[in-house]
Amino acid sequence: MRNQAELVLHLRQSGVLQSQALIDAFLSIDRADFIPEPLDPQAYEDYPLPIGYGQTISQPYTVAFMLEALQIKPDDFILDIGAGSGWTTALMATIAKQVIGLDRIKELVAFANANLSKYHFSNAKVLNAGSHLGIPQMQFDKILVSAAAATFPAALLDQLKPEGILVIPVAHAIVVCHKDINGHVNQHQFDGFVFVPLITSID
Repeated sequence: MRNQAELVLHLRQSGVLQSQALIDAFLSIDRADFIPEPLDPQAYEDYPLPIGYGQTISQPYTVAFMLEALQIKPDDFILDIGAGSGWTTALMATIAKQVIGLDRIKELVAFANANLSKYHFSNAKVLNAGSHLGIPQMQFDKILVSAAAATFPAALLDQLKPEGILVIPVAHAIVVCHKDINGHVNQHQFDGFVFVPLITSID
């Protein structure tokens, strides 16, 4: 595929990209702005690409699947764990009220923020992750995790507001969690995905 429009058309025809807000987000945020320059010729292909430090920018199909599952709304406060190059952070920031990205690799935090600056977002930034997963002292409407946990990290549910949604890869599946108004959680699992491992600490 030669450009972002062709990539979006491919994702729409595959059935994974459906909501108009996300279609507009994918059209306005160019994946080429979030990859290392030598990989520019592959920017619009539907597969993951390396961004250094053993990490990748995810396959567009997978990103579209996860973001559709989040059901992003304009007043959402979102946490993006494993933000990498900042692409998912930017996509969500075109819709949501505020997005905080986290990454444990400081070089990628700098790379992500430099990429976000190309779009002059006032509602998105990527921070260095702390010693705990997520930001335990805060709660979010939506939480996206972009790397695979070995087992489901139940502690993240405490950071999810009532009526919130958490989307997280666990092993080779994507798990979508809906918390109801009473704090009860329903989970749905979608198998057949591949992710880099979630980094829980940096030595």
